[in-house]
Amino acid sequence: MQVTFVVLGGSGDLTGRLLLPGLAELFEHGAVDGEVDLLAVSQQDWSDDDYRDWARARLAEHAGHVPEATRDRLVARLAHQQGDVTDPADLAETLGRVPGRPVVYLALPNTVFLATLEALTRVDLPEGTTIAVEKPFGRDEADARALNAVLHRLVPEQRTFRVDHFLAMQTVLSLLGLRFGNRLFEPIWNAGHVERVEIVFDEPLGLEGRAQYYDTAGALRDMLQNHLLQQLALIAMEPPTAIDGAGLSARKADVLRAVRPPADMARDTVRARYTAGTIDGRALPDYAGEDGVDPARETETYAEYTVTIDNWRWAGVPFRLRTGKALGSSRQEIAVWFKPVPHLAFGSGTPEPDVLRMSFDPDHIALELNLNGADDPFELERRALDIGLPPARLSAYGLLLQEMLTGERTLSISDAEAEESWRIVEPILAAWAGGEVPLLEYPAGSAGPVRA
Repeated sequence: MQVTFVVLGGSGDLTGRLLLPGLAELFEHGAVDGEVDLLAVSQQDWSDDDYRDWARARLAEHAGHVPEATRDRLVARLAHQQGDVTDPADLAETLGRVPGRPVVYLALPNTVFLATLEALTRVDLPEGTTIAVEKPFGRDEADARALNAVLHRLVPEQRTFRVDHFLAMQTVLSLLGLRFGNRLFEPIWNAGHVERVEIVFDEPLGLEGRAQYYDTAGALRDMLQNHLLQQLALIAMEPPTAIDGAGLSARKADVLRAVRPPADMARDTVRARYTAGTIDGRALPDYAGEDGVDPARETETYAEYTVTIDNWRWAGVPFRLRTGKALGSSRQEIAVWFKPVPHLAFGSGTPEPDVLRMSFDPDHIALELNLNGADDPFELERRALDIGLPPARLSAYGLLLQEMLTGERTLSISDAEAEESWRIVEPILAAWAGGEVPLLEYPAGSAGPVRA
């Protein structure tokens, strides 16, 4: 059956940098079954050929790993419609151009999600329509509930796709196989053996021209409300009956319902923003002085919090989530710290705990252990069993687009997950807005705020 991606926001950065390259990968690897087109909707006064020229340039920049002949095949299947995504008449005209089943993709700022979805309720959607919504899903829990209510009026939940591309990243997917495809880890995957869990996404990149979005979102909304909480859910959930949309969503939602916000905001949360500094010889200006930034918003570029999970498996285990921009080093990993042995037979020292690290970019998994030393066989030495993961066939967005084409929802966020994620972070946002936690500063290129 013919499928058309109707991309609302079709001339935006997300489309050019991620969606078009992901679709090109599907064409290259033969993952497209049947005819697949893309109809971009934007406010640009462009013809189809104008849009194809724009897309060809974006593909050359961001999809150089895909052969030019394949990129040209995709470009030939692109079209453009000028329109207002919040105008029902414009949306009806757009969908009238679509043969077959549409996948309506909201590649838009989340501030217009609700107006766009409400406009779609006044349009006669073709049978089998799927609606995909980018993150962040809403601005708070009430907004997420309102978005879900409109989505439920538009299409059934099984034809709703809430996007979180971190779920399609290779290391995150490998977590499922590690836990549920081996007998080794699951018996010790609990509070009896795990001391703490850290989920970290530190990056050296600064604002990189994203002030329009980032300064109204901040690090917590951008990363900790969605991407990192989804990783927590995969780490902490109970074994599903099957690796499918229904099974994963139900178990993840169960965990998120059991997550308790930080008990002491001043102790268990940190917020900060970077000042001027240097990273790898590149000078970064003070965040507050960047173009498009309003210093009065006190937007954080570093966010951290520690939560607990109020259930049998994880009672008492702290889960620490953190992300930061313009940091001196890149650390992007899930780290599970195990408890020390109950009795050490190797003298009176205290060995380092075993640590399982699942790292991004490059994707690899390492298990840090204590083994007999080479110099003295009766002393312990630290060793790591490190496994590099082979390159994935498809990028994260390529895999997500493939799921949308086939109607799968294994990597989609459910309505309950979206709402529970906001429930967890809203008390933190309220405490920060109320001045309970000071906004710290750290120089670009440093290890982050001293409090952390």
